[in-house]
Amino acid sequence: MSLIGVVYDVLMSYTILMSDMENINNIPSASSLSKLGISAIGYAAGGIFLFLLNIFARFRVFGLIIGGIVCLVGIGSLMSKDPADKKAGFLITAAGALTILSKARIPFLTTISGTLLSIGAVGLLALGIINGIKFFIGLKKRS
Repeated sequence: MSLIGVVYDVLMSYTILMSDMENINNIPSASSLSKLGISAIGYAAGGIFLFLLNIFARFRVFGLIIGGIVCLVGIGSLMSKDPADKKAGFLITAAGALTILSKARIPFLTTISGTLLSIGAVGLLALGIINGIKFFIGLKKRS
């Protein structure tokens, strides 16, 4: 489910980027630019985190420990009352669970979980790049 959400977000960001590039006369507000900048940094940091998580998951014991810690952090975020924190908590918990599953002795689960972590990392990095481009286009419009 989270993989589909990441792919959907990438496609929607690309669509919005193309429509923003067509509307050259629109000058974005400072608040919308700050949201774009923060989301670009957040998505890029999330993608880098998933890449690192996938790298650390290659080591048997260390991967299990890191996956368990990430799962616990995600469960803590799930207990929040804010819907954005719950969404992030779900994604963090899923990343931790995939890291733990990548250490399973079942070859099918190991392959699938590693692939899903890699696809999620690439998707988050793509979202970060797209939002970063939109941010810089907005800055150029304001100048």
